[in-house]
Amino acid sequence: MVISSSPQPLPSPAMVRFLRHQLGLSENALQLGIKQSQLEQAPLPAVLWRFGLISLEQFDTVLTWQDQQG
Repeated sequence: MVISSSPQPLPSPAMVRFLRHQLGLSENALQLGIKQSQLEQAPLPAVLWRFGLISLEQFDTVLTWQDQQG
Protein backbone atom coordinates (compact mmCIF):
# COMPACT_ATOMS: atom_id res chain seq x y z
CA MET A 1 0.00 0.00 0.00
CA VAL A 2 1.22 3.47 -0.91
CA ILE A 3 0.15 6.22 1.47
CA SER A 4 0.84 9.92 1.18
CA SER A 5 0.37 12.50 3.89
CA SER A 6 -1.64 14.74 1.60
CA PRO A 7 -4.86 13.98 -0.28
CA GLN A 8 -4.40 13.23 -3.96
CA PRO A 9 -6.25 15.44 -6.44
CA LEU A 10 -8.54 13.84 -8.97
CA PRO A 11 -6.69 13.12 -12.21
CA SER A 12 -6.87 15.81 -14.86
CA PRO A 13 -9.05 15.23 -17.92
CA ALA A 14 -5.82 15.16 -19.94
CA MET A 15 -4.43 12.30 -17.83
CA VAL A 16 -7.67 10.34 -18.11
CA ARG A 17 -7.59 10.77 -21.92
CA PHE A 18 -3.94 9.67 -21.99
CA LEU A 19 -4.65 6.58 -19.89
CA ARG A 20 -7.65 5.65 -22.03
CA HIS A 21 -6.28 6.37 -25.48
CA GLN A 22 -2.54 5.78 -25.18
CA LEU A 23 -2.56 2.91 -22.68
CA GLY A 24 -5.98 1.49 -23.49
CA LEU A 25 -7.27 1.42 -19.90
CA SER A 26 -10.94 0.59 -19.55
CA GLU A 27 -13.40 2.80 -17.74
CA ASN A 28 -13.67 0.17 -14.97
CA ALA A 29 -9.89 0.07 -14.49
CA LEU A 30 -9.74 3.86 -14.33
CA GLN A 31 -12.58 4.08 -11.82
CA LEU A 32 -10.97 1.42 -9.62
CA GLY A 33 -7.65 3.22 -9.76
CA ILE A 34 -9.15 6.61 -8.97
CA LYS A 35 -11.21 5.25 -6.08
CA GLN A 36 -8.22 3.41 -4.59
CA SER A 37 -5.99 6.43 -5.14
CA GLN A 38 -8.37 8.54 -3.07
CA LEU A 39 -8.70 5.91 -0.33
CA GLU A 40 -4.94 5.45 -0.02
CA GLN A 41 -4.06 9.07 -0.73
CA ALA A 42 -1.62 7.66 -3.29
CA PRO A 43 -0.69 8.82 -6.80
CA LEU A 44 -2.94 7.28 -9.46
CA PRO A 45 -0.11 5.85 -11.61
CA ALA A 46 1.36 4.04 -8.58
CA VAL A 47 -2.04 2.55 -7.72
CA LEU A 48 -2.65 1.43 -11.31
CA TRP A 49 0.73 -0.30 -11.37
CA ARG A 50 0.33 -1.88 -7.93
CA PHE A 51 -3.04 -3.36 -8.94
CA GLY A 52 -1.52 -4.76 -12.13
CA LEU A 53 -3.64 -2.49 -14.33
CA ILE A 54 -0.54 -1.12 -16.07
CA SER A 55 2.89 -2.66 -16.60
CA LEU A 56 6.12 -1.21 -15.28
CA GLU A 57 6.89 0.05 -18.79
CA GLN A 58 3.49 1.76 -18.96
CA PHE A 59 4.07 3.23 -15.49
CA ASP A 60 7.30 4.76 -16.78
CA THR A 61 5.43 6.07 -19.85
CA VAL A 62 2.86 7.76 -17.59
CA LEU A 63 5.58 9.37 -15.46
CA THR A 64 7.38 10.61 -18.59
CA TRP A 65 4.11 12.01 -19.93
CA GLN A 66 3.43 13.76 -16.58
CA ASP A 67 6.89 15.36 -16.63
CA GLN A 68 6.28 16.69 -20.13
CA GLN A 69 2.96 18.26 -19.09
CA GLY A 70 4.32 20.60 -16.49
